[in-house]
Amino acid sequence: MSVVFVASSQLPTPWGVFTMHGFEETGSGKEHVVLTLGDVASGEPVLARIHSECLTGDALFSMRCDCGFQLQEALKRIAEAGRGALLYLRQEGRGIGLLNKIRAYHLQDGGADTVEANEQLGFEADLRDYSMCQPMLDHLGIKELCLMTNNPRKLEAMRKFGLQVVDRVPLQVGKNRHNEGYLATKAGKLGHMMTEFHFKP
Repeated sequence: MSVVFVASSQLPTPWGVFTMHGFEETGSGKEHVVLTLGDVASGEPVLARIHSECLTGDALFSMRCDCGFQLQEALKRIAEAGRGALLYLRQEGRGIGLLNKIRAYHLQDGGADTVEANEQLGFEADLRDYSMCQPMLDHLGIKELCLMTNNPRKLEAMRKFGLQVVDRVPLQVGKNRHNEGYLATKAGKLGHMMTEFHFKP
């Protein structure tokens, strides 16, 4: 996938002042950002998170998923390390878009799990594409990652696009009574590595 760098700016957050780098896909016009902290182009492995947009979890504090909790925890860990990168990809609802995600939630309200709901709408369980990560990370001089993820598909995608993942860092936060079934489905049907996840009421 072809993406072009647009601009960078500072982004103060509760965890620290990050640098925000904006990129645009040349074909679709879709916009993505990378937040970096410290010297990420030093050649040393970079603590990183690849995070797909989740309006409901990231901005509206939804407890139906663990996305918002993971986003905040990733930024916190990068700040504590003093160095790292967070890729924020505009791929709402595992790639089906916001309105289809609401349709999927409606089906989940009726008893479907997250995979069944997507399939009932005519979509695959996960339509996300990670090919834009490679040119974005290349622009920033990042070659090796310590990747914060529970998703084996992300590890496979990074290797496919020539990025070396030297370590996988579990990111298991935000489990609650509203998302227990959702997390169980991610583990059981999508292969997410959740064995160390402890319930918090």
